[in-house]
Amino acid sequence: MTDPAYVSIAGEYARKIRSGELPPGIQLPSYAEIATRHGVSDIVVRKALDLLQGQGLVRSVRRRGIFVTDRPNLVRISPERQMETAEATFGNESAQQVQVDRETGSVPATDTLAEVFGVVVGDELTHIVTRVSEDGRPISISDTYQPPTVSGISAATDLEEAIADQLPAPDHAKWLETTPGDLVKTVSQRFMAADGRVVMISNISYPRNRYDSFVFRMKLSPTT
Repeated sequence: MTDPAYVSIAGEYARKIRSGELPPGIQLPSYAEIATRHGVSDIVVRKALDLLQGQGLVRSVRRRGIFVTDRPNLVRISPERQMETAEATFGNESAQQVQVDRETGSVPATDTLAEVFGVVVGDELTHIVTRVSEDGRPISISDTYQPPTVSGISAATDLEEAIADQLPAPDHAKWLETTPGDLVKTVSQRFMAADGRVVMISNISYPRNRYDSFVFRMKLSPTT
């Protein structure tokens, strides 16, 4: 999967800010300098800097430029998050060592999964478990399901996300090392094709205090 140029550029500066290479208060290069350095248009640079501002990493000062914030927040932003690999996403969020482990297998569709995907109970589904740690500390676990004829989110045109604080599934609680009764932050995703079919679902758990905020960005267009 190739990241869009603005996501890659934002990721590069995010890593430099998280690592301290770009310390709080320092000014970023100008739009023109960034555009020349990466061989992109000003529009791409603007989208990259907008993404960094949405993540709480930089701030814009009128007539002066873009500066690294005094206290960079950790903000989870969609849908750009789906445009990167887990390695890139979590790597951009931290200056620490990030480890991503995946287990891929097949499971029979339960009543619930069969209804979601419009298949017969017992039909085979691909199941991917993704576990992420940061310097050995568990920070995320997800269960992803999709029909075996679908690969990734290439067939998806729409994303639906639901965010909640709730008790984790037993395997999620075990990985995140929560104590009984602790809530985690959960993100339930549905990726849908243009005809409304669900092509992938993912249930993700994070420590409840990992992110300062959750942001979902979308373009609004008039309906006819």
